[in-house]
Amino acid sequence: MNTIIANAIVVIHFLFIAFVVFGGLLVIRRPKMAFLHLPAAVWGAVVEFFSWVCPLTPLENHFRELAGEASYGGDFVVRYLIPVIYPETLTPSIQKVLGGLVIIINVIFYVMAIRKHRRGA
Repeated sequence: MNTIIANAIVVIHFLFIAFVVFGGLLVIRRPKMAFLHLPAAVWGAVVEFFSWVCPLTPLENHFRELAGEASYGGDFVVRYLIPVIYPETLTPSIQKVLGGLVIIINVIFYVMAIRKHRRGA
């Protein structure tokens, strides 16, 4: 059961990262999503800029330890999502670039959303 919880946390973590990066696309169609997306995007950028650890990471590790797992197994989550969320080559410099990309990508999406809203589309 603890492995299932840990894997669920990884999936949630991955979905949150996707929302941080691409959630601005939702804002183009549904402007009120900005109330959810902006805080998430700011959090995602700040975590990268300051090399913080997302609270989901220790929570996942806690459940893996409870399951008696010393390392990740070989299921879909471990094989495909873990390397995306926790790449081995991640450095503070790369994190700053990623934080900048989060901002740049979302500024583009929000400019598109504002233009669409002003046109009344």
